[in-house]
Amino acid sequence: MNVLVIGGAGYIGSHCVRQLQEAGHRPVVLDNLVFGHRKAVAPDVSFYEGDLGDRAFVVDLLRKESIEIVMHFAAFAYVGESVEDPLKYYDNNLARTTYLLMAMREAGVNRFVFSSTCASFGIPERMPMTEDLPQKPINPYGQTKLDVETMLKACAEAYGMSFAAFRYFNAAGAAEDGRIGEDHNPETHLIPLAIWAAQGKRDQLTVFGDDYPTPDGTCLRDYIHIDDLCRAHIAVFDKLKTPGAALFYNLGTGTPASVLEIINAVERVTGLKVPYRIGPRRAGDPPALYADSGKAQRELGWKPRFNDIEAIIATAWKWHQAHPDGYGSKLD
Repeated sequence: MNVLVIGGAGYIGSHCVRQLQEAGHRPVVLDNLVFGHRKAVAPDVSFYEGDLGDRAFVVDLLRKESIEIVMHFAAFAYVGESVEDPLKYYDNNLARTTYLLMAMREAGVNRFVFSSTCASFGIPERMPMTEDLPQKPINPYGQTKLDVETMLKACAEAYGMSFAAFRYFNAAGAAEDGRIGEDHNPETHLIPLAIWAAQGKRDQLTVFGDDYPTPDGTCLRDYIHIDDLCRAHIAVFDKLKTPGAALFYNLGTGTPASVLEIINAVERVTGLKVPYRIGPRRAGDPPALYADSGKAQRELGWKPRFNDIEAIIATAWKWHQAHPDGYGSKLD
Protein backbone atom coordinates (compact mmCIF):
# COMPACT_ATOMS: atom_id res chain seq x y z
CA MET A 1 0.00 0.00 0.00
CA ASN A 2 1.03 3.63 -0.48
CA VAL A 3 1.42 5.09 3.02
CA LEU A 4 2.06 8.74 3.86
CA VAL A 5 4.18 8.95 7.01
CA ILE A 6 3.90 12.45 8.48
CA GLY A 7 6.88 13.08 10.72
CA GLY A 8 8.68 10.26 8.94
CA ALA A 9 12.11 11.83 9.55
CA GLY A 10 11.61 11.77 13.32
CA TYR A 11 12.46 9.04 15.81
CA ILE A 12 9.31 6.93 15.65
CA GLY A 13 8.39 7.89 12.09
CA SER A 14 11.76 6.93 10.58
CA HIS A 15 11.65 3.50 12.21
CA CYS A 16 8.09 3.04 10.97
CA VAL A 17 9.20 3.88 7.43
CA ARG A 18 11.75 1.06 7.56
CA GLN A 19 9.20 -1.36 9.01
CA LEU A 20 6.77 -0.44 6.22
CA GLN A 21 9.41 -1.20 3.60
CA GLU A 22 10.22 -4.53 5.20
CA ALA A 23 6.51 -5.40 5.19
CA GLY A 24 6.27 -4.70 1.45
CA HIS A 25 4.52 -1.32 1.59
CA ARG A 26 5.58 1.92 -0.12
CA PRO A 27 6.13 4.74 2.39
CA VAL A 28 6.14 8.40 1.42
CA VAL A 29 7.50 10.88 3.98
CA LEU A 30 6.25 14.37 4.80
CA ASP A 31 8.30 16.22 7.42
CA ASN A 32 9.04 19.88 8.13
CA LEU A 33 12.44 18.92 9.64
CA VAL A 34 11.86 21.02 12.76
CA PHE A 35 12.76 17.96 14.83
CA GLY A 36 13.27 15.35 12.11
CA HIS A 37 16.51 14.47 10.33
CA ARG A 38 16.77 14.11 6.57
CA LYS A 39 19.51 11.49 7.08
CA ALA A 40 17.00 9.29 8.92
CA VAL A 41 15.12 8.72 5.65
CA ALA A 42 16.69 6.39 3.10
CA PRO A 43 17.40 7.84 -0.38
CA ASP A 44 14.97 5.40 -2.01
CA VAL A 45 12.00 6.81 -0.05
CA SER A 46 9.99 9.67 -1.57
CA PHE A 47 10.49 12.68 0.70
CA TYR A 48 8.58 15.96 0.88
CA GLU A 49 9.56 18.85 3.12
CA GLY A 50 6.46 20.75 4.13
CA ASP A 51 3.82 21.44 6.76
CA LEU A 52 0.91 19.14 7.54
CA GLY A 53 -1.21 22.25 8.09
CA ASP A 54 -0.77 23.38 4.46
CA ARG A 55 -4.04 21.97 3.20
CA ALA A 56 -3.57 22.58 -0.53
CA PHE A 57 -0.05 21.14 -0.43
CA VAL A 58 -1.19 18.02 1.44
CA VAL A 59 -4.17 17.46 -0.88
CA ASP A 60 -1.85 17.61 -3.89
CA LEU A 61 0.61 15.23 -2.24
CA LEU A 62 -2.09 12.71 -1.32
CA ARG A 63 -3.35 12.66 -4.90
CA LYS A 64 0.06 12.71 -6.58
CA GLU A 65 1.34 9.74 -4.57
CA SER A 66 -1.99 7.82 -4.63
CA ILE A 67 -1.92 7.59 -0.83
CA GLU A 68 -4.18 4.98 0.76
CA ILE A 69 -3.29 5.33 4.47
CA VAL A 70 -1.92 8.27 6.47
CA MET A 71 0.25 7.73 9.56
CA HIS A 72 0.67 10.80 11.77
CA PHE A 73 3.71 11.18 14.05
CA ALA A 74 4.32 14.95 13.78
CA ALA A 75 3.38 16.16 17.26
CA PHE A 76 5.26 18.35 19.68
CA ALA A 77 5.84 16.14 22.72
CA TYR A 78 7.61 18.03 25.53
CA VAL A 79 5.28 17.99 28.51
CA GLY A 80 6.94 20.86 30.36
CA GLU A 81 6.97 23.05 27.28
CA SER A 82 3.29 22.35 26.72
CA VAL A 83 2.56 23.81 30.16
CA GLU A 84 4.72 26.88 29.49
CA ASP A 85 3.47 27.48 25.93
CA PRO A 86 0.12 25.72 25.47
CA LEU A 87 -0.87 27.59 22.31
CA LYS A 88 2.17 26.16 20.50
CA TYR A 89 0.79 22.69 21.25
CA TYR A 90 -2.82 23.45 20.38
CA ASP A 91 -1.62 24.94 17.09
CA ASN A 92 0.64 22.08 16.02
CA ASN A 93 -0.96 19.05 17.64
CA LEU A 94 -4.63 19.93 17.25
CA ALA A 95 -5.20 22.72 14.70
CA ARG A 96 -2.79 21.37 12.09
CA THR A 97 -4.14 17.86 12.54
CA THR A 98 -7.58 19.30 11.82
CA TYR A 99 -6.30 20.74 8.54
CA LEU A 100 -4.68 17.40 7.74
CA LEU A 101 -7.97 15.56 8.21
CA MET A 102 -9.71 18.14 6.01
CA ALA A 103 -7.10 17.54 3.31
CA MET A 104 -7.60 13.79 3.58
CA ARG A 105 -11.34 14.19 3.21
CA GLU A 106 -10.89 16.40 0.14
CA ALA A 107 -8.50 13.88 -1.42
CA GLY A 108 -10.71 10.91 -0.59
CA VAL A 109 -8.26 9.22 1.80
CA ASN A 110 -10.19 7.53 4.59
CA ARG A 111 -7.70 5.51 6.66
CA PHE A 112 -5.64 7.06 9.44
CA VAL A 113 -3.16 5.82 12.04
CA PHE A 114 -2.59 8.23 14.91
CA SER A 115 0.29 8.46 17.35
CA SER A 116 -1.42 9.10 20.68
CA THR A 117 -0.05 8.77 24.20
CA CYS A 118 -0.58 7.31 27.64
CA ALA A 119 -0.40 10.95 28.84
CA SER A 120 -4.04 11.23 27.75
CA PHE A 121 -4.95 9.22 30.88
CA GLY A 122 -3.29 11.65 33.28
CA ILE A 123 -2.75 9.97 36.65
CA PRO A 124 -4.34 6.54 36.11
CA GLU A 125 -6.73 4.89 38.53
CA ARG A 126 -5.04 1.49 38.40
CA MET A 127 -2.17 -0.54 36.97
CA PRO A 128 -1.62 -2.02 34.47
CA MET A 129 -3.41 0.52 32.30
CA THR A 130 -6.19 -0.70 30.02
CA GLU A 131 -7.84 1.21 27.19
CA ASP A 132 -11.08 1.75 29.14
CA LEU A 133 -9.55 3.81 31.95
CA PRO A 134 -10.89 7.38 32.30
CA GLN A 135 -8.83 9.89 30.34
CA LYS A 136 -8.03 12.95 32.44
CA PRO A 137 -4.90 14.66 31.05
CA ILE A 138 -2.93 16.85 33.44
CA ASN A 139 -1.03 18.87 30.83
CA PRO A 140 -1.75 20.47 27.43
CA TYR A 141 0.31 17.84 25.59
CA GLY A 142 -1.91 15.02 26.82
CA GLN A 143 -5.01 17.13 26.30
CA THR A 144 -4.22 17.88 22.65
CA LYS A 145 -3.75 14.16 21.98
CA LEU A 146 -7.08 13.38 23.63
CA ASP A 147 -8.74 16.18 21.65
CA VAL A 148 -7.51 14.60 18.40
CA GLU A 149 -8.87 11.22 19.53
CA THR A 150 -12.25 12.89 20.12
CA MET A 151 -12.13 14.55 16.71
CA LEU A 152 -11.29 11.23 15.05
CA LYS A 153 -14.30 9.54 16.65
CA ALA A 154 -16.52 12.29 15.24
CA CYS A 155 -14.97 11.85 11.78
CA ALA A 156 -15.54 8.10 11.91
CA GLU A 157 -19.21 8.63 12.75
CA ALA A 158 -19.82 11.46 10.28
CA TYR A 159 -17.67 10.48 7.30
CA GLY A 160 -16.94 6.78 7.72
CA MET A 161 -13.25 7.48 8.24
CA SER A 162 -11.41 4.51 9.76
CA PHE A 163 -8.69 5.13 12.31
CA ALA A 164 -6.49 3.55 14.93
CA ALA A 165 -5.06 5.56 17.83
CA PHE A 166 -2.07 4.00 19.58
CA ARG A 167 -1.39 5.18 23.11
CA TYR A 168 2.34 4.83 23.62
CA PHE A 169 4.27 4.29 26.76
CA ASN A 170 8.07 4.82 26.59
CA ALA A 171 9.44 4.18 23.11
CA ALA A 172 13.09 3.17 23.39
CA GLY A 173 16.00 1.61 21.55
CA ALA A 174 17.07 1.82 17.93
CA ALA A 175 17.08 -0.22 14.73
CA GLU A 176 18.97 -3.47 15.30
CA ASP A 177 21.49 -2.72 12.54
CA GLY A 178 22.36 0.61 14.18
CA ARG A 179 21.62 2.67 11.08
CA ILE A 180 18.89 4.85 12.59
CA GLY A 181 18.16 5.74 16.18
CA GLU A 182 17.17 8.41 18.67
CA ASP A 183 18.48 11.95 18.18
CA HIS A 184 16.42 14.62 19.95
CA ASN A 185 17.32 18.22 20.77
CA PRO A 186 16.66 18.70 23.59
CA GLU A 187 16.86 15.09 24.75
CA THR A 188 14.54 14.21 27.62
CA HIS A 189 14.37 10.40 27.44
CA LEU A 190 16.03 8.45 30.22
CA ILE A 191 17.94 5.80 28.26
CA PRO A 192 19.86 8.16 25.92
CA LEU A 193 20.50 10.54 28.82
CA ALA A 194 21.94 7.68 30.87
CA ILE A 195 24.10 6.61 27.92
CA TRP A 196 25.36 10.17 27.50
CA ALA A 197 26.24 10.32 31.19
CA ALA A 198 28.11 7.01 30.86
CA GLN A 199 30.00 8.39 27.85
CA GLY A 200 30.91 11.56 29.71
CA LYS A 201 28.82 13.77 27.44
CA ARG A 202 27.07 15.20 30.50
CA ASP A 203 28.36 15.53 34.04
CA GLN A 204 25.68 13.39 35.60
CA LEU A 205 22.11 12.18 35.34
CA THR A 206 19.43 13.54 37.66
CA VAL A 207 17.02 11.05 39.20
CA PHE A 208 13.86 12.93 40.05
CA GLY A 209 12.87 11.52 43.42
CA ASP A 210 13.73 8.33 45.28
CA ASP A 211 10.86 8.29 47.78
CA TYR A 212 8.03 6.95 45.63
CA PRO A 213 5.98 3.92 46.79
CA THR A 214 7.92 1.58 44.47
CA PRO A 215 10.42 -1.20 45.24
CA ASP A 216 13.47 1.08 45.04
CA GLY A 217 11.76 4.44 45.52
CA THR A 218 12.15 5.62 41.90
CA CYS A 219 9.45 5.86 39.24
CA LEU A 220 8.41 2.78 37.27
CA ARG A 221 7.90 3.12 33.52
CA ASP A 222 7.08 0.78 30.63
CA TYR A 223 9.78 0.73 27.91
CA ILE A 224 8.80 -0.67 24.51
CA HIS A 225 11.28 -1.17 21.68
CA ILE A 226 10.76 1.24 18.82
CA ASP A 227 10.46 -1.51 16.19
CA ASP A 228 7.86 -3.38 18.27
CA LEU A 229 5.89 -0.15 18.47
CA CYS A 230 6.04 0.37 14.72
CA ARG A 231 5.06 -3.19 13.86
CA ALA A 232 1.78 -2.71 15.73
CA HIS A 233 0.95 0.28 13.52
CA ILE A 234 1.27 -1.88 10.43
CA ALA A 235 -0.59 -4.83 11.95
CA VAL A 236 -3.73 -2.69 12.19
CA PHE A 237 -3.96 -2.00 8.43
CA ASP A 238 -6.41 -4.81 7.68
CA LYS A 239 -8.82 -3.60 10.35
CA LEU A 240 -8.91 -0.16 8.75
CA LYS A 241 -10.60 -1.62 5.69
CA THR A 242 -13.88 -1.48 7.63
CA PRO A 243 -15.51 1.95 7.12
CA GLY A 244 -15.95 3.88 10.35
CA ALA A 245 -13.60 1.67 12.38
CA ALA A 246 -12.58 3.50 15.57
CA LEU A 247 -9.76 1.59 17.26
CA PHE A 248 -7.75 2.35 20.39
CA TYR A 249 -4.75 0.41 21.65
CA ASN A 250 -2.23 0.75 24.47
CA LEU A 251 1.31 -0.21 23.47
CA GLY A 252 3.82 -1.34 26.05
CA THR A 253 5.45 -4.50 27.34
CA GLY A 254 3.54 -4.53 30.62
CA THR A 255 6.82 -5.07 32.49
CA PRO A 256 7.96 -1.79 34.04
CA ALA A 257 11.50 -0.83 34.99
CA SER A 258 12.48 1.75 37.59
CA VAL A 259 14.85 4.63 36.96
CA LEU A 260 17.56 2.93 39.01
CA GLU A 261 16.99 -0.34 37.16
CA ILE A 262 17.52 1.49 33.86
CA ILE A 263 20.74 3.03 35.16
CA ASN A 264 22.01 -0.36 36.31
CA ALA A 265 21.05 -1.95 32.98
CA VAL A 266 22.88 0.78 31.03
CA GLU A 267 25.97 0.11 33.14
CA ARG A 268 25.80 -3.63 32.42
CA VAL A 269 25.29 -3.14 28.67
CA THR A 270 27.96 -0.46 28.20
CA GLY A 271 30.45 -1.56 30.83
CA LEU A 272 30.60 2.08 31.92
CA LYS A 273 29.57 3.84 35.12
CA VAL A 274 26.54 6.15 34.98
CA PRO A 275 27.12 9.08 37.34
CA TYR A 276 23.86 10.33 38.84
CA ARG A 277 22.43 12.36 41.68
CA ILE A 278 19.06 12.26 43.41
CA GLY A 279 17.00 15.38 42.82
CA PRO A 280 13.54 16.45 43.96
CA ARG A 281 10.41 14.93 42.47
CA ARG A 282 8.98 16.49 39.33
CA ALA A 283 5.44 17.78 39.62
CA GLY A 284 2.91 15.45 37.99
CA ASP A 285 5.14 12.35 37.85
CA PRO A 286 3.02 9.31 38.82
CA PRO A 287 4.88 6.59 40.75
CA ALA A 288 4.14 3.99 38.05
CA LEU A 289 2.90 3.86 34.46
CA TYR A 290 2.73 0.57 32.59
CA ALA A 291 0.45 -0.91 29.99
CA ASP A 292 -1.88 -3.81 29.60
CA SER A 293 -1.45 -4.31 25.85
CA GLY A 294 -3.53 -7.48 25.77
CA LYS A 295 -6.09 -5.90 23.47
CA ALA A 296 -3.48 -5.18 20.79
CA GLN A 297 -2.11 -8.70 21.16
CA ARG A 298 -5.54 -10.31 20.85
CA GLU A 299 -6.94 -8.20 18.03
CA LEU A 300 -3.81 -7.55 15.95
CA GLY A 301 -1.86 -10.75 16.46
CA TRP A 302 0.97 -8.56 17.71
CA LYS A 303 3.32 -9.02 20.61
CA PRO A 304 6.60 -7.39 21.61
CA ARG A 305 9.73 -9.19 20.49
CA PHE A 306 11.92 -7.23 22.92
CA ASN A 307 10.81 -8.09 26.43
CA ASP A 308 14.19 -7.64 28.12
CA ILE A 309 15.26 -4.11 29.00
CA GLU A 310 18.94 -4.91 28.43
CA ALA A 311 18.18 -6.06 24.88
CA ILE A 312 16.39 -2.76 24.23
CA ILE A 313 19.24 -0.74 25.69
CA ALA A 314 21.79 -2.75 23.66
CA THR A 315 20.22 -1.50 20.41
CA ALA A 316 20.36 2.09 21.68
CA TRP A 317 24.00 1.62 22.71
CA LYS A 318 24.87 0.33 19.25
CA TRP A 319 23.35 3.47 17.70
CA HIS A 320 25.12 5.86 20.08
CA GLN A 321 28.47 4.14 19.54
CA ALA A 322 28.15 4.39 15.77
CA HIS A 323 26.74 7.93 15.84
CA PRO A 324 28.45 9.86 18.66
CA ASP A 325 26.94 13.13 17.36
CA GLY A 326 23.62 11.65 16.28
CA TYR A 327 22.73 12.33 12.67
CA GLY A 328 25.47 14.97 12.66
CA SER A 329 28.08 12.21 12.84
CA LYS A 330 30.36 11.84 9.81
CA LEU A 331 30.56 8.05 9.88
CA ASP A 332 28.03 7.23 7.15
